Amino acid sequence: MKIIVSTDSFKGSLSAQKACDIISDVIAAHMPYVLIIKKPMADGGEGTAKALLACRDGQWFRQRTMGPLPQMQTEAGFAWFDDTRTALVEMAVASGITLLSQDQLNPLKTTTYGTGMLVKAALEKNPDELLLAIGGSATVDAGVGAAMALGWRFLDQNDTPVGLGGGEIEKIKDIIPPSKKIGCKVKVLSDVDNLFYGPNGAAEVFGPQKGACPEMVKRLDDANLKLSDLIKTRLGVDVSKIPGGGAAGGLGAGAVAFMNAEIVSGIDTIIDASNLKEEMLDADWIITGEGKFDSQSLQGKVISGILRSAWQTETKIAVIAGDVQLRRPRYANLGIVDMIALKREDMTTEYAMRNCEKLLKIAVDEFVQKHLRIY
Repeated sequence: MKIIVSTDSFKGSLSAQKACDIISDVIAAHMPYVLIIKKPMADGGEGTAKALLACRDGQWFRQRTMGPLPQMQTEAGFAWFDDTRTALVEMAVASGITLLSQDQLNPLKTTTYGTGMLVKAALEKNPDELLLAIGGSATVDAGVGAAMALGWRFLDQNDTPVGLGGGEIEKIKDIIPPSKKIGCKVKVLSDVDNLFYGPNGAAEVFGPQKGACPEMVKRLDDANLKLSDLIKTRLGVDVSKIPGGGAAGGLGAGAVAFMNAEIVSGIDTIIDASNLKEEMLDADWIITGEGKFDSQSLQGKVISGILRSAWQTETKIAVIAGDVQLRRPRYANLGIVDMIALKREDMTTEYAMRNCEKLLKIAVDEFVQKHLRIY
């Protein structure tokens, strides 16, 4: 028998790697003769680099960068895969919201400049392809900070370079490209389809969780609208209606405009890069999971991508999640054989998260007893 274990992180409790290790160890203790393949997974958000490095041979190159605030420095880095000459930059390690305390959240001040520094460092290795994972950002600066790190200049009405942070975007009156363009293919890994501005845009949807009050949201949204018009006029690129342009506070649109990037599905790209589909061709089961399984899990998240792959390979699917908020008829119709929740009705969320490792072992025991003892 062959079982693939491929979970996302259980956010706030377990990394994807740790969750896969726990599930694999419990199954192996019951059935030591089973072939278990571990493929920690991510969808382009926080933890993507670690997940892919755990699946494939690669290196982590450390790089000290600017953090989400201009006065911050942080230890970050990028992943390098020499066999395909691919670099993976995860913006969360440089410009992520988890790097800030609650009282530091302010999208008028936060910047993607540190992410741009990582991109610049990765480009020095002359990759054939650069993957930019953009989930978990603390920013709404339209990727202008990252572009500045790559040599782009953004001038105000006095032909003076604007500063860093989302609050500076409204001052931009001209855009000056660098003399040298990026010489490789750039793919932005995203799991959302929000537009650059408007009711479904970067500021309106993601601004509040990054510390924006209603007045800030309007100011940022207006700035993105004006910047979109300027990008179209100066660069001939229309970022106004690109699905995913609003991801990571508009970095999706900024990467298209300033890095000639293409926005792609994060989970599908990671699945392809990890060779998961090839492993699924002869697998009996794939066990996946995440912290909370709800309707969003079916829209660009890890489980949605694994489901699509499993339908193609006819691999049986089991999901183990911290909290399950979908009823059985809905997930059964998707081809999920079993769904096991760590959080039971008599538990609080805090208790389940605090005892995640123990509860995960219990859930895997349950899965083995229900589905593997027949073999």
